[in-house]
Amino acid sequence: MTKRPPDVAVEAATRSAPTYTALGAKGLLKKYYLNGEAGGGGVYLWASEAAARAWYTPEWEARMEAAFGARPIVTYYDSHVVVDNETGQVRIEGA
Repeated sequence: MTKRPPDVAVEAATRSAPTYTALGAKGLLKKYYLNGEAGGGGVYLWASEAAARAWYTPEWEARMEAAFGARPIVTYYDSHVVVDNETGQVRIEGA
């Protein structure tokens, strides 16, 4: 598989961005669009795992498979420590 050219990746992301902007009210804090040799995807930062699970339903999986021809893989991670060089902080969960 070949990586999509940047202009194609940006155009596709720009088209879908309003969907994810609207999810801010449902707990989506950030989405990073990914573009690589293995295909595309995203890294999503949610306010809670419950908020993420409310979005990633079996119906969502079916829509993504229909749109992109592959069943999506969703993996959940906890992030207990964040290095934020933009603010000069190291944030520790609960501190």
